[in-house]
Amino acid sequence: MTTTEERPNRQLPARPAGRRPLGALAGLVSAAVALGVAELVAGLVGPSSSPVVAVGDVVITLTPEPVKAFAIATFGEQDKVALVVGTLVLLALAALLLGLGSLRSARLGVAGIGAFGLLGAAAAVLRPAGRALDALPSVAGAAAGITVLLLLLRSLTRPVAGSAPSAGRPAAGPRDGQAVDRLREVLANGDRKGVALDRRRFFLTSGVAVGVAAAGGFGGRLLNRRFDVAEARAALTLPRPASPAPAVPAGADLAAGVAGLTPLFTANRDFYRVDTAIVAPLVRPDDHRLETAGMFDSPGSYTLADLYERTDLIERDITLTCVSNEVGGGLAGTARWLGVPLGAFLRENGVRSGSSQLVCHSVDGMTIGTPTRAALAVEDAMLAIGMNGEPLPVEHGFPVRMLVPGLYGYVSACKWLTRIEATTFDAFDPYWVRRDWAAEAPIKTASRIDTPAALRRFPAGRRAVAGVAWAQTRGIARVEVRVDDEDWADADLSPAVDADLWRQWVLPVEFAPGPHTLTVRATGADGEVQTERRADPFPDGASGWHSIRVTAA
Repeated sequence: MTTTEERPNRQLPARPAGRRPLGALAGLVSAAVALGVAELVAGLVGPSSSPVVAVGDVVITLTPEPVKAFAIATFGEQDKVALVVGTLVLLALAALLLGLGSLRSARLGVAGIGAFGLLGAAAAVLRPAGRALDALPSVAGAAAGITVLLLLLRSLTRPVAGSAPSAGRPAAGPRDGQAVDRLREVLANGDRKGVALDRRRFFLTSGVAVGVAAAGGFGGRLLNRRFDVAEARAALTLPRPASPAPAVPAGADLAAGVAGLTPLFTANRDFYRVDTAIVAPLVRPDDHRLETAGMFDSPGSYTLADLYERTDLIERDITLTCVSNEVGGGLAGTARWLGVPLGAFLRENGVRSGSSQLVCHSVDGMTIGTPTRAALAVEDAMLAIGMNGEPLPVEHGFPVRMLVPGLYGYVSACKWLTRIEATTFDAFDPYWVRRDWAAEAPIKTASRIDTPAALRRFPAGRRAVAGVAWAQTRGIARVEVRVDDEDWADADLSPAVDADLWRQWVLPVEFAPGPHTLTVRATGADGEVQTERRADPFPDGASGWHSIRVTAA
């Protein structure tokens, strides 16, 4: 009779639950530490050296124009906030994947974090205004992130102690062996590859790391206050203009009597802002220098005090318009500006007749190209130092920006101005021209319906239809409104103050119950009627009549 010895059925320990999620979490925590430490170091080096800011600037530069236009149309002035949020979300996703990959090979996670660090460093250094020191936050952040990742991986990949019986101890029997293996699995959380989870150690390390990340981010914010110029700006007193703005007639602002109508003047806090700077440059008044270079006979260098102390300062009411403004859009605003007359300034520096373009340089490296003839010929063009009775707000170009009425901002309104280079259109393509926007872009005659709002429902009967119209340097002579297919009707205009200032318009309309289509068009003082032809903002500004649908109930 043959007997078969029964062998114990010893199964391999199951993979401990939660190892992969913890690996992903390790990647996320490591990325948070990297960012926190980077922000802390950026607080010492400068806000623009932050890897989020530096990489964001590169993303803005490389983004195709249709995508930029979509972002501005969708998010408006919050487009840069959306970019930063989107960047952080993508970074978080990448960190999760790197954490998972690090469970197989720690080198993958180290290489990934290192690559992001190099990307941030390169983006910071290669910016037009970049310095070698700007790489430090990204490098320090990557080093911290790698260190934390390796510490966390130790808790997830600790080798399991061998299962062979110790010398001098009796070997356990088959059943005893199964019980011992099961006990080791429970206590050590061993997996099939001979590694173990130390959850307690992992979560303790993660908690400390998250604290470091939070402290780094908060500390960076506190340190960045050293670069703040709010106090220095508040200490400035604007000089009195030699040529004040024309007086605004009493009752000129129709917004007081028409709900929903845009005010004649836009408060600084409400003024639109569209630029490529994720963080507005911070320039201390005492450090600012404005230089002229290139095709000037007598190029010079000027402090802010030099500009404040001039005796030919002018004050003007000017409406600015962004080229990205859609038909009926809100990227337009009016302020009372104070500054140095640009034409006189250029002539003092001996601008040469052969110059066709002024390349204006911002402290952050942005370049804006302005036609020299417009800068010389437009009477109210200026180097602005004041806005609505106070020094320029930081986000609007403090301490000095350029303004040339009649031109869209991307070819005339360089913020944080530090250098004016007289050259030609053939010699240099500024930032926006390199992205296929038109080199010259006069503002098109435009009008907008402010009230009632599009798709609004309101009681049938008499109601004011109102809005604004602009045609800088030419002025607005007429605004007409059409209700459905009726004839055009002339709207009442606010008193004319200056050709560079938009005009409000109002037309009382008797609305019958039902849906209605409202359309507006304007005529400039030069006789040019606003074109009906629809055009997108790219490459030289939108055009077309603003039309909305409403319902009277």
